[in-house]
Amino acid sequence: MARPIPAPAVVAGVPDFIAIDVETANHDAGSICQIGFASFADGVLVDNWSWLINPQTWFSTHNIGIHGIRAADVAAAPSWPEVHAEIAALLTGRIVVSHTAFDVTATARACARYDLPLLGAYWLDSARVARRAFAQFARRGWGLASLSEYLAIEFDHHDAGEDARAAGLVVLAAVEASGRSVADWLTDAHRPLRDFAG
Repeated sequence: MARPIPAPAVVAGVPDFIAIDVETANHDAGSICQIGFASFADGVLVDNWSWLINPQTWFSTHNIGIHGIRAADVAAAPSWPEVHAEIAALLTGRIVVSHTAFDVTATARACARYDLPLLGAYWLDSARVARRAFAQFARRGWGLASLSEYLAIEFDHHDAGEDARAAGLVVLAAVEASGRSVADWLTDAHRPLRDFAG
């Protein structure tokens, strides 16, 4: 029987969280070629890094044009099975932020491809949070670039580490604007938009 996921980690009474982002080699969401992390505690960024991943598949010119990563760049990088245990140790039982569900889908597909366990995280979609915390983004414009411009977050878009940091900062801005905690948003991000109107 599967072990239950432990409660989210708490630092000094404030839930900490880690934001992630992935870049992919091609249209297959599981073809992860870079993963970025940004760790937050007590409302501040405490660490930010990224790893290249060898997706063991082909790279499309479209995706290369987005993130600039080529097959040669990841030839010596570890594959998903080689980093899975370390990533799982980082994320299991934690609140994990991603901007939209793409990163959740990507990690799930990468795990499925290699018959590895899913990451046991408490996923929090920063786009859903922003749509509820900032009325002007409720119906449109909630992309990470637009939100970052509005919130004066400087970042290098489509670098996984940079995108992870920006997604985490979006959540912190939403916490400040709304008065809701990160833990509150685990539930409130799934409430209907109409509950936040006005």
